[in-house]
Amino acid sequence: MKRLFIRAMCAAAVIGLFVGTPANAQSDIDNTAYGSTATEFLLLGAGARGAALGGPFATIANNVDAMFFNPGGLALMDRAGAMFSTYNYIAETRYNWAGIAFPFGGGARAVGVQLGTFGFSDQPVYTVENPEGDGTVYGVSQTFVGLTYSQNFSDRFSAGLTGKVISDQLGDVSGSSWALDFGTNFHARIGERPFVIQNLGPAIKHNGSALAVGVDRQPPLDQQNIPQEPADARLRTKEWNLPIQFRFGLAFDFINTGANRLTVMGEFSQPNNSNPTAGGAMEFALTDISQSGFGVMLRGGYQYQPDNNLNPTGSAGFDTGLAGDEGLDGLSLGGGLMFDRGSGFGLSLDYAYRSLGILGATHYWSAVVNW
Repeated sequence: MKRLFIRAMCAAAVIGLFVGTPANAQSDIDNTAYGSTATEFLLLGAGARGAALGGPFATIANNVDAMFFNPGGLALMDRAGAMFSTYNYIAETRYNWAGIAFPFGGGARAVGVQLGTFGFSDQPVYTVENPEGDGTVYGVSQTFVGLTYSQNFSDRFSAGLTGKVISDQLGDVSGSSWALDFGTNFHARIGERPFVIQNLGPAIKHNGSALAVGVDRQPPLDQQNIPQEPADARLRTKEWNLPIQFRFGLAFDFINTGANRLTVMGEFSQPNNSNPTAGGAMEFALTDISQSGFGVMLRGGYQYQPDNNLNPTGSAGFDTGLAGDEGLDGLSLGGGLMFDRGSGFGLSLDYAYRSLGILGATHYWSAVVNW
């Protein structure tokens, strides 16, 4: 009874610490670099399990999707696996992620490859001269390919590194860059304690035919009445930083009886383009039902977003009715069905619902195969 009480108090402490609003220790001058990064699709996740749990999933990631959330967790997988996921994002855009990973060295090491794509196509072009469209269309295609290496250095510590190549095609302009993810996982007596830094790399700069323009030249004084041909010129674009993110979390099993497990987790995150965020999540797993190999998982989480306190009525002077929807921003729910007989074949199908506040609900699907 005493042990159960201690665990309950620890769970309450985790939720209170990580779900609460981050303290604002800034001065009156806000130097947050809002809107200063490109390739935001690098933060859209991998798999419905991670989407349902939000950022705190980095604390327990130990399968193929660990390549995205925490490279240090990939070394914890006990057999090879592959995953495919698709995300119905806002404004009819779609994000797909796929990965495959293999443990080796007696389970002490693991390597994996991942691919993420985001975009849309056939969007009409609207201009000031042609507000109804000029008959042309454009698309966006963003892609990254990553290679991960992860290793267990002891029975309590693992670390991993991911290298990524990034391509950003925006209509008729494009840019490219590379980035590194670094993650560790410390297996303490009470909980998993990861440390992750994502998307460390050089800024991205775009170039392409859409930047070619004609500039009217000022004719000489003796040629004022002579028509002048525009001079060829090229617009120079600004470099955009990648969306770097630092994450630290904590997780532990509040209940673990073998067939039943309830895991509580929390996370603090500091991005380079917004204010800090914090979140908490829980996952309940009922595995090997009646020794059949089938199982069910239920998941839920809430990630505090910097815009959760957005009050569009305060400065605008009118009531938009958006406050309730904005408060849902960061809510995630989901579940999954699994079949796993231990050392053999394993299959998991997962779904996640994520609220983006006034932007609406989004849906994530994924399938994982282990062998």
